[in-house]
Amino acid sequence: MISPDRGGLRTGEVAEQAGVNVQTLRYYERRGLLTEPARSNGGHRLYPPDTVALLNVIKAAQRLGFTLDEVAELLDTGRRRHPAPDLRQRAVEKIAEIDQRIADLTTIRGALTEVVDARCDSLTNCTCADCPIPFLTIGRPDGEPT
Repeated sequence: MISPDRGGLRTGEVAEQAGVNVQTLRYYERRGLLTEPARSNGGHRLYPPDTVALLNVIKAAQRLGFTLDEVAELLDTGRRRHPAPDLRQRAVEKIAEIDQRIADLTTIRGALTEVVDARCDSLTNCTCADCPIPFLTIGRPDGEPT
């Protein structure tokens, strides 16, 4: 059992130092990102001092675009201490994924710019002369176009 005077951190201390909320800590425990902490004699969770650093690593990986599942797998590989090109390969794949998302967002931005430039005023009944949106005629209950 870790005692607070030997470096164990209570839940609130870890959360505050790592800039996360208490529910995040418990969620990460359930997901296996954090090991279940020791308990004090009073039943309080006592986390090892390196928990804050681990949380910072998890948050940094998320900012890089890795999902929690991907982070968990990367952490597991690291915990087994077997050198693996896993992080590098995943980073290469993540770059390709981001490049695709950038291309998709660029296409979306271009389409929205056309809508703004054409002064479109409705998704279903646009009255602009050269509407770039494929015009959709929504039928009324009687089957007649609107």
